[in-house]
Amino acid sequence: MPQSPTGSPAQLTITTPPNPTTGTSTSPHFTPVAAQAQTVQHTASRHSGPRRWLRAVEWALTTSPHPQATPTTLALAQDLAARMDYDTGHVRYAIDRTITRTGMARSTITKHAKILREMGLLAWVSRGSKTNIRRLLGLPGYAATATVYAAVIPPAYDRAMSRRRIGTGYQARVVIDHRQQVTPSPHPQGDRTSPPSWTPSLTVVKEDGTVKVESGFNNTSRKRASRSQTSTPSQNTKTSRTTHRTATQVARDIWIARQVRPRVTWTQTEPLRRLAYALRPLIDQGLNAEQITTELHSWYLTWRPARPAAYIRAHLSEHHSQRPAELLTDPHSNPHWQAMCEQRQHHASVLETLASSAVRTDDDRRTARARGWHDFHQVADHYTDDPDDALDLYGTTLCARAIRLTASSAFKQGTS
Repeated sequence: MPQSPTGSPAQLTITTPPNPTTGTSTSPHFTPVAAQAQTVQHTASRHSGPRRWLRAVEWALTTSPHPQATPTTLALAQDLAARMDYDTGHVRYAIDRTITRTGMARSTITKHAKILREMGLLAWVSRGSKTNIRRLLGLPGYAATATVYAAVIPPAYDRAMSRRRIGTGYQARVVIDHRQQVTPSPHPQGDRTSPPSWTPSLTVVKEDGTVKVESGFNNTSRKRASRSQTSTPSQNTKTSRTTHRTATQVARDIWIARQVRPRVTWTQTEPLRRLAYALRPLIDQGLNAEQITTELHSWYLTWRPARPAAYIRAHLSEHHSQRPAELLTDPHSNPHWQAMCEQRQHHASVLETLASSAVRTDDDRRTARARGWHDFHQVADHYTDDPDDALDLYGTTLCARAIRLTASSAFKQGTS
């Protein structure tokens, strides 16, 4: 079950915040996100993973709720979070499967998905359509283009949590302030043995989503400084191994690990930074992502290690001197591997093209509405498949008239 920010099970209680002047409850003011700002290209919210996103959903539903938000909104958010990609926060809408899992009606799911979008908590990556995605991928058969949502966190949540944003929109990041407040010293100011009572001059900050925190202070006492210099040999060895790597090299390691992890199944539970650290011996030998993937597949693991990064480090340290030379050959010499890489690049380019062209413009709406007045059955069928998309494309007036006329014509045919 999803956890609240305090660690307890998430429970939705939509309350009205008290008025700071009178102490009485007032109706919170809510401004919905415009339809044009509900895509990843135009949203003001930043991207997030499922865990942090659920905390933001709970906060938004309890502090400044949507007028139509209910506990069902949180239930739908929990179902989406359970299926989200852990890194990108992307999830397929899959409304038919959602109906089977949750037992909600189709209209209920579309209503609460719209509520999450208007609260700035969901954004479209691609809009569903009747376009045959299998034909674009060069595959037989028919499959409509799926609707894909992205988990996003609105700026109001970061302001409430005192988090400073870097950048704007979907690609924005946050920096969390972790400076430690030093309590005033109870000793007199003239006592040289008292600890310093002022705030350290270097602010300790951590970027949201990172693991390592670098910090330093200029007011460390001599006693503490001398004590910190006497460390164990293992700590000195670890420091000497990690300090020589530059930020650019670390970023490249993570970039390579990001390509290796989805291709090697048993490494997908490991965070990117730990996996990148474990793969450093192979990266330092000049191997790229494809070569490292070939190396890991050559181990022929039929089980999943509980700690993949630790297993990789242990295996490399044990078999480093006796690794066969043929495993380090260029995998592009294999025609089957090269064909697979080309097909994967083709699929990625097609998906990127669909995502970039999925944003609907006002010209598209005007053209569709002009055609819709001459084909009410098409408008009604579109509304039956995806009500939100039909209302956005054709408008409320045209959809209502098409449904009314098609229903009356069907009734007349049935009675005749």
